[in-house]
Amino acid sequence: MVSANLTLPATMRALLLTGLYNVTVQNVSVPKLVSPTDAIVKLTTAGICGSDLYAYRGFSPDQDPYVLGHEGIGYVVQTGSGVSTVSVGDYVVIPDNFHHGQLEMQPTFPVSYGGGVQSPDVSGLQAEYAIVKAADTNLFRLPIHRNETTETLEQSYLMTGDIFSTGWTAITWSGFEPGDSVAVFGAGPVGLMATYSALLRGTSRVYTIDHVQERLDVAKSIGAIPINFAESDPVTQIQKLEPSGVKRAVDCVGLEALNSSLAFEPSIIVRQMVNVTGFEGGLGQVGVHAYTPGTQAALDHPQLSAEITFPATSFWTKSLRLQAGIVQPYRIAPQLISLISSGVANTSFITTAVINIEDAPEYYERFNRTEEVKVLISFSR
Repeated sequence: MVSANLTLPATMRALLLTGLYNVTVQNVSVPKLVSPTDAIVKLTTAGICGSDLYAYRGFSPDQDPYVLGHEGIGYVVQTGSGVSTVSVGDYVVIPDNFHHGQLEMQPTFPVSYGGGVQSPDVSGLQAEYAIVKAADTNLFRLPIHRNETTETLEQSYLMTGDIFSTGWTAITWSGFEPGDSVAVFGAGPVGLMATYSALLRGTSRVYTIDHVQERLDVAKSIGAIPINFAESDPVTQIQKLEPSGVKRAVDCVGLEALNSSLAFEPSIIVRQMVNVTGFEGGLGQVGVHAYTPGTQAALDHPQLSAEITFPATSFWTKSLRLQAGIVQPYRIAPQLISLISSGVANTSFITTAVINIEDAPEYYERFNRTEEVKVLISFSR
């Protein structure tokens, strides 16, 4: 089933979610090829994502320990006999969710890496090796050899597999056109990527809204206008500069949205987006709004719900549009890879820590406390 494949060790180091606010580094078995269309990738860098914190904080159903992570870059070390577009040695990005690789007669729900029982065919990417199903479809081959890369390039390419694609798509879903003004709610990794995407695409002004000053400082450093919602109402702050409202607004926060008292208020961002957006504007929503009753987070935070209140009258009166959902990177990542390889885009500016996997538990704690913007795990090559 395989040819020219490298011999792999029996075990690897991996980061497992073992309980509420608890992750541990353990030895686990290296994955093996199962199907002729599979590939095994040796990870060189993996990312810790805000949606990993979603599980860390208890929003996922209780389950046995599992490997976390859905952001990864590395090189192919084994391929099945049915893989034709990637080869052993190819430098590749693994997208955060994957496609079945077959002709699609109707849309199918994307499956993500690192979801435990929700993604039984694959494991997480915060590990030294990963199996990739339907590898011809689900690996993005990079235009350089891994020995030619730099730390900055590797970080930028890695982000096309999730957060750069997600931030870019948030702007697209808002109906953005060059020259539009934009309000980005959230200055976490996805919000900063949405801010950066708007700037790359020719926004007239982009406002980035958050309460963490260090993250707002990053947004300001790339050309955004920072808005601290903990100081005063963000809609009022923006309307002083945009009396007719912005043309586009995007939600890069989701269910865990906070009000000015820093308490959960899941409906607040959609309400603020509608209020701050002008006539015939558009809204994009990529922040995670997945809610599962009975999880520890749901029990601890009864103000959270699967439903939010929606300002329907204002939305209708302004003739707004809204698109929301799960982003599928395979639709946009190749374009973003080209922007990076041509020197137009460089997303490494959001990285605040590059760590060894053994230090990951500490950095999950730091990321959870918003003491880091983007944490990357570096593996030996």
